[in-house]
Amino acid sequence: MSSDQHIASAFDRDLEAVQAQVMKMGGLVEAAILDAALALETRDEELAEAVRGRDKAIDALEILVNEEAARLIALRAPAAKDLRVALSVMKVAASLERVGDYAKNIAKRSHVLVHMPDIAGSGGAIRRMAHAVQGMLKDALDSYIQRDAALAADVRARDVEVDQMYNALFREFLTYMLEDPRNITACMHLHFIAKNIERMGDHATSIAEQVIYLVTGEAPEDPRPKANSVPRADLNEGED
Repeated sequence: MSSDQHIASAFDRDLEAVQAQVMKMGGLVEAAILDAALALETRDEELAEAVRGRDKAIDALEILVNEEAARLIALRAPAAKDLRVALSVMKVAASLERVGDYAKNIAKRSHVLVHMPDIAGSGGAIRRMAHAVQGMLKDALDSYIQRDAALAADVRARDVEVDQMYNALFREFLTYMLEDPRNITACMHLHFIAKNIERMGDHATSIAEQVIYLVTGEAPEDPRPKANSVPRADLNEGED
Protein backbone atom coordinates (compact mmCIF):
# COMPACT_ATOMS: atom_id res chain seq x y z
CA MET A 1 0.00 0.00 0.00
CA SER A 2 1.39 3.43 -0.94
CA SER A 3 1.59 6.22 1.63
CA ASP A 4 -1.26 8.07 -0.12
CA GLN A 5 -3.44 4.95 0.02
CA HIS A 6 -2.57 4.45 3.67
CA ILE A 7 -3.55 8.06 4.48
CA ALA A 8 -6.81 7.67 2.56
CA SER A 9 -7.59 4.42 4.36
CA ALA A 10 -6.88 5.98 7.76
CA PHE A 11 -9.08 8.97 6.88
CA ASP A 12 -11.95 6.68 5.89
CA ARG A 13 -11.67 4.70 9.13
CA ASP A 14 -11.62 7.85 11.24
CA LEU A 15 -14.51 9.34 9.28
CA GLU A 16 -16.60 6.21 9.79
CA ALA A 17 -16.00 6.43 13.54
CA VAL A 18 -17.14 10.07 13.63
CA GLN A 19 -20.17 9.31 11.47
CA ALA A 20 -21.12 6.52 13.86
CA GLN A 21 -21.29 9.11 16.64
CA VAL A 22 -23.48 11.30 14.43
CA MET A 23 -25.85 8.38 13.87
CA LYS A 24 -25.96 7.73 17.62
CA MET A 25 -26.80 11.38 18.10
CA GLY A 26 -29.49 11.10 15.43
CA GLY A 27 -31.11 8.18 17.22
CA LEU A 28 -31.30 10.16 20.45
CA VAL A 29 -32.78 13.16 18.64
CA GLU A 30 -35.41 11.07 16.84
CA ALA A 31 -36.46 9.56 20.18
CA ALA A 32 -36.62 13.03 21.73
CA ILE A 33 -38.97 14.26 18.99
CA LEU A 34 -41.39 11.38 19.43
CA ASP A 35 -41.22 11.34 23.23
CA ALA A 36 -41.75 15.10 23.51
CA ALA A 37 -44.85 14.87 21.31
CA LEU A 38 -46.16 11.85 23.24
CA ALA A 39 -45.59 13.59 26.57
CA LEU A 40 -47.58 16.56 25.31
CA GLU A 41 -50.47 14.46 24.05
CA THR A 42 -50.71 12.24 27.14
CA ARG A 43 -49.81 14.99 29.63
CA ASP A 44 -47.02 12.80 30.94
CA GLU A 45 -44.80 15.05 33.05
CA GLU A 46 -42.30 12.29 33.84
CA LEU A 47 -41.70 11.61 30.15
CA ALA A 48 -41.38 15.34 29.47
CA GLU A 49 -38.79 15.61 32.21
CA ALA A 50 -36.91 12.61 30.77
CA VAL A 51 -36.74 14.36 27.38
CA ARG A 52 -35.27 17.44 29.02
CA GLY A 53 -32.73 15.36 30.93
CA ARG A 54 -31.57 13.43 27.87
CA ASP A 55 -30.73 16.64 26.00
CA LYS A 56 -27.40 16.74 27.86
CA ALA A 57 -26.34 13.53 26.11
CA ILE A 58 -27.16 15.07 22.72
CA ASP A 59 -25.13 18.17 23.53
CA ALA A 60 -22.20 16.04 24.70
CA LEU A 61 -22.22 14.06 21.46
CA GLU A 62 -22.14 17.25 19.39
CA ILE A 63 -19.05 18.38 21.29
CA LEU A 64 -17.45 14.96 20.75
CA VAL A 65 -18.24 14.98 17.01
CA ASN A 66 -16.81 18.48 16.59
CA GLU A 67 -13.64 17.57 18.47
CA GLU A 68 -13.14 14.36 16.51
CA ALA A 69 -13.86 16.03 13.16
CA ALA A 70 -11.42 18.85 13.96
CA ARG A 71 -8.79 16.30 15.00
CA LEU A 72 -9.40 14.38 11.77
CA ILE A 73 -8.91 17.50 9.65
CA ALA A 74 -5.74 18.51 11.52
CA LEU A 75 -4.23 15.02 11.56
CA ARG A 76 -5.10 13.81 8.06
CA ALA A 77 -5.01 17.12 6.16
CA PRO A 78 -7.70 15.87 3.75
CA ALA A 79 -7.93 17.00 0.13
CA ALA A 80 -10.77 19.28 -0.94
CA LYS A 81 -13.42 16.58 -1.46
CA ASP A 82 -12.62 14.79 1.79
CA LEU A 83 -12.48 18.11 3.61
CA ARG A 84 -16.06 18.82 2.51
CA VAL A 85 -17.10 15.47 3.93
CA ALA A 86 -15.37 16.13 7.26
CA LEU A 87 -16.94 19.59 7.53
CA SER A 88 -20.37 18.17 6.67
CA VAL A 89 -20.20 15.95 9.75
CA MET A 90 -19.97 19.05 11.92
CA LYS A 91 -22.85 20.72 10.10
CA VAL A 92 -25.08 17.65 10.47
CA ALA A 93 -24.25 17.46 14.18
CA ALA A 94 -25.12 21.15 14.58
CA SER A 95 -28.52 20.60 12.94
CA LEU A 96 -29.19 17.61 15.19
CA GLU A 97 -28.28 19.61 18.29
CA ARG A 98 -30.78 22.31 17.34
CA VAL A 99 -33.52 19.74 16.79
CA GLY A 100 -32.74 18.30 20.22
CA ASP A 101 -33.09 21.79 21.71
CA TYR A 102 -36.52 22.18 20.10
CA ALA A 103 -37.61 18.83 21.55
CA LYS A 104 -36.44 19.98 24.98
CA ASN A 105 -38.40 23.21 24.58
CA ILE A 106 -41.54 21.26 23.72
CA ALA A 107 -41.08 19.19 26.87
CA LYS A 108 -40.72 22.38 28.93
CA ARG A 109 -43.97 23.78 27.57
CA SER A 110 -45.70 20.45 28.21
CA HIS A 111 -45.14 21.00 31.95
CA VAL A 112 -46.99 24.32 31.69
CA LEU A 113 -49.82 22.99 29.52
CA VAL A 114 -50.62 20.19 31.99
CA HIS A 115 -52.11 22.85 34.27
CA MET A 116 -54.24 24.49 31.55
CA PRO A 117 -57.51 23.50 29.88
CA ASP A 118 -57.04 20.91 27.14
CA ILE A 119 -57.38 22.19 23.57
CA ALA A 120 -59.33 19.38 21.91
CA GLY A 121 -57.38 17.46 19.28
CA SER A 122 -54.25 19.58 19.58
CA GLY A 123 -52.06 16.86 21.08
CA GLY A 124 -52.85 14.36 18.34
CA ALA A 125 -52.34 16.93 15.57
CA ILE A 126 -48.97 17.97 16.97
CA ARG A 127 -47.93 14.33 17.38
CA ARG A 128 -48.73 13.65 13.70
CA MET A 129 -46.64 16.65 12.71
CA ALA A 130 -43.79 15.41 14.93
CA HIS A 131 -43.98 11.95 13.33
CA ALA A 132 -43.70 13.54 9.88
CA VAL A 133 -40.59 15.45 10.94
CA GLN A 134 -39.05 12.40 12.62
CA GLY A 135 -39.52 10.49 9.36
CA MET A 136 -37.83 13.30 7.43
CA LEU A 137 -34.91 13.32 9.84
CA LYS A 138 -34.48 9.55 9.69
CA ASP A 139 -34.45 9.58 5.90
CA ALA A 140 -32.10 12.57 5.82
CA LEU A 141 -29.61 10.71 8.01
CA ASP A 142 -30.01 7.53 5.94
CA SER A 143 -29.36 9.53 2.78
CA TYR A 144 -26.25 11.00 4.40
CA ILE A 145 -24.76 7.62 5.27
CA GLN A 146 -25.74 6.08 1.92
CA ARG A 147 -24.83 9.23 -0.08
CA ASP A 148 -28.29 8.93 -1.67
CA ALA A 149 -29.09 12.22 -3.39
CA ALA A 150 -32.50 10.97 -4.57
CA LEU A 151 -33.63 10.19 -1.02
CA ALA A 152 -32.25 13.55 0.13
CA ALA A 153 -34.24 15.32 -2.60
CA ASP A 154 -37.36 13.47 -1.42
CA VAL A 155 -36.79 14.72 2.14
CA ARG A 156 -36.36 18.24 0.83
CA ALA A 157 -39.67 18.02 -1.06
CA ARG A 158 -41.53 16.74 2.01
CA ASP A 159 -40.76 19.87 4.03
CA VAL A 160 -43.71 21.59 2.35
CA GLU A 161 -46.05 19.06 3.97
CA VAL A 162 -44.77 20.04 7.40
CA ASP A 163 -45.28 23.71 6.54
CA GLN A 164 -48.87 22.96 5.53
CA MET A 165 -49.49 21.14 8.82
CA TYR A 166 -48.07 24.09 10.73
CA ASN A 167 -50.25 26.57 8.84
CA ALA A 168 -53.37 24.49 9.50
CA LEU A 169 -52.56 24.32 13.23
CA PHE A 170 -51.93 28.06 13.38
CA ARG A 171 -55.37 28.77 11.94
CA GLU A 172 -56.96 26.24 14.30
CA PHE A 173 -55.34 27.80 17.36
CA LEU A 174 -56.39 31.25 16.18
CA THR A 175 -59.99 30.06 15.95
CA TYR A 176 -59.88 28.68 19.48
CA MET A 177 -58.49 31.97 20.79
CA LEU A 178 -61.18 34.02 19.06
CA GLU A 179 -63.94 31.74 20.35
CA ASP A 180 -62.84 31.92 23.98
CA PRO A 181 -60.18 34.29 25.38
CA ARG A 182 -59.52 31.74 28.14
CA ASN A 183 -57.84 29.58 25.47
CA ILE A 184 -55.31 32.25 24.52
CA THR A 185 -52.45 31.25 26.84
CA ALA A 186 -52.67 27.52 26.06
CA CYS A 187 -52.96 28.18 22.34
CA MET A 188 -49.93 30.45 22.38
CA HIS A 189 -47.87 27.69 23.99
CA LEU A 190 -49.19 25.20 21.43
CA HIS A 191 -48.34 27.62 18.64
CA PHE A 192 -44.75 27.86 19.86
CA ILE A 193 -44.60 24.05 19.98
CA ALA A 194 -45.91 23.74 16.41
CA LYS A 195 -43.39 26.33 15.25
CA ASN A 196 -40.58 24.41 16.98
CA ILE A 197 -41.58 21.29 15.05
CA GLU A 198 -41.72 23.25 11.79
CA ARG A 199 -38.16 24.44 12.48
CA MET A 200 -37.12 20.82 13.11
CA GLY A 201 -38.28 20.10 9.56
CA ASP A 202 -36.10 22.94 8.30
CA HIS A 203 -33.05 21.38 9.97
CA ALA A 204 -33.85 17.94 8.52
CA THR A 205 -34.04 19.64 5.13
CA SER A 206 -30.67 21.30 5.72
CA ILE A 207 -29.13 17.88 6.32
CA ALA A 208 -30.69 16.64 3.07
CA GLU A 209 -29.23 19.62 1.22
CA GLN A 210 -25.81 18.78 2.65
CA VAL A 211 -26.16 15.33 1.10
CA ILE A 212 -27.10 16.73 -2.30
CA TYR A 213 -24.06 18.97 -2.17
CA LEU A 214 -21.75 16.13 -1.14
CA VAL A 215 -22.97 13.81 -3.89
CA THR A 216 -23.32 16.27 -6.77
CA GLY A 217 -20.77 18.91 -5.77
CA GLU A 218 -23.44 21.60 -6.09
CA ALA A 219 -26.07 22.97 -3.76
CA PRO A 220 -29.68 22.70 -5.00
CA GLU A 221 -30.34 25.57 -7.39
CA ASP A 222 -34.11 25.70 -7.02
CA PRO A 223 -35.58 27.48 -3.99
CA ARG A 224 -36.44 25.25 -1.06
CA PRO A 225 -40.11 24.21 -1.40
CA LYS A 226 -42.24 26.09 1.13
CA ALA A 227 -45.97 26.30 1.72
CA ASN A 228 -47.59 29.72 1.73
CA SER A 229 -46.92 30.94 5.24
CA VAL A 230 -49.49 32.38 7.59
CA PRO A 231 -48.66 35.68 9.30
CA ARG A 232 -46.86 35.17 12.58
CA ALA A 233 -44.49 36.83 14.96
CA ASP A 234 -40.85 35.74 14.93
CA LEU A 235 -40.07 33.22 17.65
CA ASN A 236 -37.02 33.10 19.85
CA GLU A 237 -34.83 30.33 18.42
CA GLY A 238 -32.42 30.62 21.31
CA GLU A 239 -34.93 29.52 23.92
CA ASP A 240 -33.38 27.33 26.60
